[in-house]
Amino acid sequence: MTDTTSASPGSLDIELVLVPVDGSDESVTAVEYAVAVAEKYDAAVHAVYVVGQDVVRGIEEGAIERADVADDAQSFIEDIGESAGISGVPLQNSTAYGFSTKRKTQHPGSVILDTADDLEADFIVVPREPMTSDSGDVLAKAAEYVLLYASQPLLSV
Repeated sequence: MTDTTSASPGSLDIELVLVPVDGSDESVTAVEYAVAVAEKYDAAVHAVYVVGQDVVRGIEEGAIERADVADDAQSFIEDIGESAGISGVPLQNSTAYGFSTKRKTQHPGSVILDTADDLEADFIVVPREPMTSDSGDVLAKAAEYVLLYASQPLLSV
């Protein structure tokens, strides 16, 4: 008798899907894909809200309140959490600064990959946003870097 419950060679063993988000429509789409992957593999999703360069600078300069940014991120996470909850997929979250004025090597791509490594994520779904402006598209700047350097399987949407 053949054991059909074990994974076949080359199949994926996914327990955690990481999806970086920034509040954009493209992030919502990426979450939908991440939830679909997680649902197929009976996995959880972790959404990391990546704070953009202009917002980080605004916080550091005192022009933007950290609490306001946290509220916006939490509101977005709650919205996407509803769709994950409907599918029965557990959703975890965190927030990370995508840039630093003190660490030159900290950028959205490195933050996503560091988060994936820290959480031992098995799969990454990264939104690939259109480059329409320099100030807003946090994850568009990260997508190519993540595509080039991720050690996990990934899907770019």
